[in-house]
Amino acid sequence: MSVNRPTKRCFVHWQVRGLLLLGRQRQALERITEALQAHPSDARALATRAHVLAELGEKPAALQALADLVALEPGQAASWFNYGFLSEELGLLEQAENAFQRAVAIDPRLDRAWYGLALSLIRQRRFDEAISALKKNTELQPMSPYGWYQLARVHVQRQEPDEATKIIRHLRRFDPKVAAQLERETGLGGRRLKSA
Repeated sequence: MSVNRPTKRCFVHWQVRGLLLLGRQRQALERITEALQAHPSDARALATRAHVLAELGEKPAALQALADLVALEPGQAASWFNYGFLSEELGLLEQAENAFQRAVAIDPRLDRAWYGLALSLIRQRRFDEAISALKKNTELQPMSPYGWYQLARVHVQRQEPDEATKIIRHLRRFDPKVAAQLERETGLGGRRLKSA
């Protein structure tokens, strides 16, 4: 009795999931590699391969798996985000920027892609563009301190302490710890922060 291909692929995916749950990343990677040799266009296997390789610290190989994935399915915003995230981590800032741009073009509400785009622009010292991306991020995630934190830091870099102070005051309303951290890091803690 032979097992049809979709059923066999599903079984392999469940095997891989089980191996990962047991902490057997290397064995899972071997099964994923076998699956991809049989079906090179298995997007799920490519995504899993990238994830496992990244967990194992093999980031260039993980990036290649993600490159294969976005080439295979260019309309997936999450794949572009992951490609951008890993590219940025490896210092490939222009590649990261392009990937994040693709992600937000596909899904303009993907707040973490706007944030990633901003970080890659900040590292390239392109502060005006970073501010635009951070404003989009904070619009989509108004209660997350991360975008606000980076936005304040960019304003400090641009010699705009009043703008940074406004952000600190805003952060105090919902995340006083991050606001206090920003005050310490920027030296704006001594400035009189008027209430809104």
